[in-house]
Amino acid sequence: MASPSPIPFFEAVSAYQKTEAIRAALALDVFSAIAEQQGALAKIAAQCGASERGVRMLCDFLAINGLLSKTDGRYALVPETAPFLVKSSPAYLGDSLEFLLSPELVEGFRDLAGCTRQGGTTVSARGTMETQHPVWVKFARVMGPVIGRSAPFIAELVDAKADRALEVLDIAAGHGLFGIAFAQRNPRTRVTAQDWAPVLDVAREHAQQAGIADRYRLLPGDAFGVELGGGYDVVLLTNFLHHFDIPTCERLLGRVMHSLKPGGIAVTLEFVPNDDRVTPPAAASFALTMLATTAAGDAYTFDEYQSMFRNAGFSRSTLHAIPESPQSVIISVL
Repeated sequence: MASPSPIPFFEAVSAYQKTEAIRAALALDVFSAIAEQQGALAKIAAQCGASERGVRMLCDFLAINGLLSKTDGRYALVPETAPFLVKSSPAYLGDSLEFLLSPELVEGFRDLAGCTRQGGTTVSARGTMETQHPVWVKFARVMGPVIGRSAPFIAELVDAKADRALEVLDIAAGHGLFGIAFAQRNPRTRVTAQDWAPVLDVAREHAQQAGIADRYRLLPGDAFGVELGGGYDVVLLTNFLHHFDIPTCERLLGRVMHSLKPGGIAVTLEFVPNDDRVTPPAAASFALTMLATTAAGDAYTFDEYQSMFRNAGFSRSTLHAIPESPQSVIISVL
């Protein structure tokens, strides 16, 4: 039997180096330079305004970690990541670092032992769920290309025929792209977007850009306190429930239930781990983010979501995988 290797330990401990290498490469726009200069080191360095030595070391590290390839001393983008790293690409994700690596999210991980002892974030009483937390404006501005990629899929899943008028309530709308996708798909859809007022300013910009602003109403305030209204066909709960404990989720879902018309549905987008809570890795890992950044949030299993919706008055929930995404959609009917 082979002796245990310490390599997994050292790889885990040094994982921050991958984060900082990507951050540096995006700051220098290395990936765009490689695309434009056909991988020649001297030209890449010149375009980035950096030393050849530094660029060589950085690009070698990126190649070792699968973000670049290197052949005969020349660097090349790899198909799996190129669309997301070149600034001119419509799928560019570099701006998402403003949110993903923001101090508001990273700070909790610096005291993860303390968060673990406490069972929730030590940053503040409610973490990122503090009233009008500024991190959500950052989220709305830069995370659309990351999170919003599944919006057209969800709109098609829910409104396949797009042949009837729909009233849609988008709770914690953020960038607004999920509600906007419904309105773009169906010209008879009207959307009410709920979130804090500064966040809704961003959603309104996106609605104007999408050409659906005349069917897009803003509802500023706290999702747990603002008057939601009623008569909705669809209520969207995208990446919101994971921030809270189960009783709080059920309290919100009770409000959602009363806002729906008969036959209405709630559409939830979430990271949904299996019952073992360690698979699939991308969905299951999200629980740690909730430990570090919220007071009581979690990555809930489908069984837990079924129970929450049932306790709130819904009759049935179904789980739907999203292609090429770590997230899933839950559709709950009254």
